[in-house]
Amino acid sequence: MIKKDSKEISRRNFIGKSTVAMAGFTILPSNVISGFGYKAPSDKLNIVGVGVGGMGFSNLKRMSSENIVGLCDVDWKYSDRVFKHFPKAKKYKDFRKMYDEMGKSIDAVMVATADHTHATVAANAIAMGKHVYVQKPLTHTVYESRLLTNLTNKHKVATQMGNQGASGEGVNLITEWLANNEIGEVTKVEAFTDRPIWPQGQPRPEGTTPPDTLDWDLFLGPAKKRPYNPIYTPWNWRGWWDFGTGALGDMACHILHPVFVGLELGYPTSVQGSSTLLLSDSAPNAEKVTLTFPKRKSNLKMGLPEVEVTWFDGGLQPNKPEGWPDGKSMNDSGGGVMFHGTKDTLICGCYGVEPWLLSGRVPNAPKFRRRIEVNHEQDWIRAAKESPKNRVESSSSFNEAGPFNEMVVMGVLAVRLQNLNKELQWDGKNMKFTNINDDETIRIIKKDNFSIHDGHPTFNKEWTDPINAKQFAEELIKHNYEQGWTLPDMPK
Repeated sequence: MIKKDSKEISRRNFIGKSTVAMAGFTILPSNVISGFGYKAPSDKLNIVGVGVGGMGFSNLKRMSSENIVGLCDVDWKYSDRVFKHFPKAKKYKDFRKMYDEMGKSIDAVMVATADHTHATVAANAIAMGKHVYVQKPLTHTVYESRLLTNLTNKHKVATQMGNQGASGEGVNLITEWLANNEIGEVTKVEAFTDRPIWPQGQPRPEGTTPPDTLDWDLFLGPAKKRPYNPIYTPWNWRGWWDFGTGALGDMACHILHPVFVGLELGYPTSVQGSSTLLLSDSAPNAEKVTLTFPKRKSNLKMGLPEVEVTWFDGGLQPNKPEGWPDGKSMNDSGGGVMFHGTKDTLICGCYGVEPWLLSGRVPNAPKFRRRIEVNHEQDWIRAAKESPKNRVESSSSFNEAGPFNEMVVMGVLAVRLQNLNKELQWDGKNMKFTNINDDETIRIIKKDNFSIHDGHPTFNKEWTDPINAKQFAEELIKHNYEQGWTLPDMPK
C-alpha cells in the first residue's frame, strides 16, 4: 500500500516544482527549462528501476546519463550484476517500500517487471507525479491500459512504452507511405512472430521451495497464490497466463505498432481466436487471432475502410502473396507484417524494420513524422525534462501506447475465450463484450494426460469445472487483485 505521505507527493510535479532532497542533485524550475528540452549536465533526473534483472538492465544502461538512485527486484541473485553496475543505488525487493522511502527524491520510474505487475507499479508512480517508462506489453489487461492512459492525461507526466521500434525509421516510413496512399486502401493485414522461445503449452507444475534470494510472494504480487516452481521465473513467466501474455502479448507490441499507427486504428469491433491445445494455466504453443476494425476517418490522402488484422505465432506464417520473391524469408528480426492494399502490398519486419513494396517500387512520400535522434529511452528522458505545456510527446507515450496495448491484449482475450466458439463482439468504449450471455459457461483443459495405449494415442483430459463465461471475461478485462495490491481509481 502507498502511505499517506507518498500520496501527498502525488499532487506535485517534480520536474520544475520541487527540489530534489538527495544531496548534490537539483532540478531546475519549470520556468527555466520550459520548452528547451534539455538541462545543464549537472541537472539530471533521479530514476529508479523496478524489475531490473532482465530487460530492465538494458533500459537502465541507456538511461545512465541520469542519476540511477534506486533498484528494486524480487530476485536478488538475478539482479546481482545490476546492483554491481550501479553500486550507489539503494536496493529494494518491494517497490512499495521504495516509493515510501524515496518518493520525495525521485523523478521517474523504469518498470520492467513481469507483465502482471506493470500496472500497479506504474499507476502508483504516475499518481505520485512521476514520469514512467514501462516495458511492453504495457499492461496485462484492457482496464489497466485504459487506466494508465487516463492517469497520464490527468497528471501530465512523460511516459514511454518499451517498444523501441517506435523510435525507428521503419515505422516513420510505413506511416508516411500509407498516408500518401502509396499502396491504396488497406482492408487486410497479416502479421506473425517466430516466438515463443520460452516454454508454453504446459500444465501447472508441482510446487517446490523457492531459493532464499527470491521473494516468491512479492513476485506473485496481485496474482492468485500458487507454489513456486523454477519454470516460472526468471524470464519464462511470459508463457504463464497469470504472469505473462504469451507470444502474442510479448511480441505484438513490436510487430503491430506500425499497423496501429499507420492505419489509425482505434477499438476493434470484433475478435476471434484459435490455437493449439488451450490450457488453463499456460499460453498455447501457436495462435491465430483476427481483429476487425471499423471504417475510420482520416485527414490524410488515404482512405481507411474496414480492415481485418490477422496475427499468427508459434511458427505459423501467412501465405506468401503472388509475386513474392523466390527464396526470400518473411521473417525479419523475429517476425513480419504485410499490408494488403488495393494498389500494392507493403511488407516490413519486426519493429517495422526494412519496409518495402512487393512491386519493387520505392515510394517518395512527404516526411512528416518526427525523427528520433537519440535512443528510445533518451527520447523519454527528453520529454520528462520538458514542461507539460511545451512537451513534445515521446515516440510511444501512453496516449498512443495505451490504446494500442488494448488491441494487443484483446488478442489474448480472444484466445482464452475461444471455447465459446463464436466471433466476439466488442464495445471498446465500455470495455465489454456484447454477445456473451449471462448463462454461458466454458470449460478449459488443465491437463491432457496424453499416453499411448496399445499403439493408439490416448487422452485422459482433466477439465476445469464449468466457468461462467461472462464473469470469466470480466475478470480477464479487469483483474481482481489479491489483498495488499492496489491501483489508483480510474480518472473521470
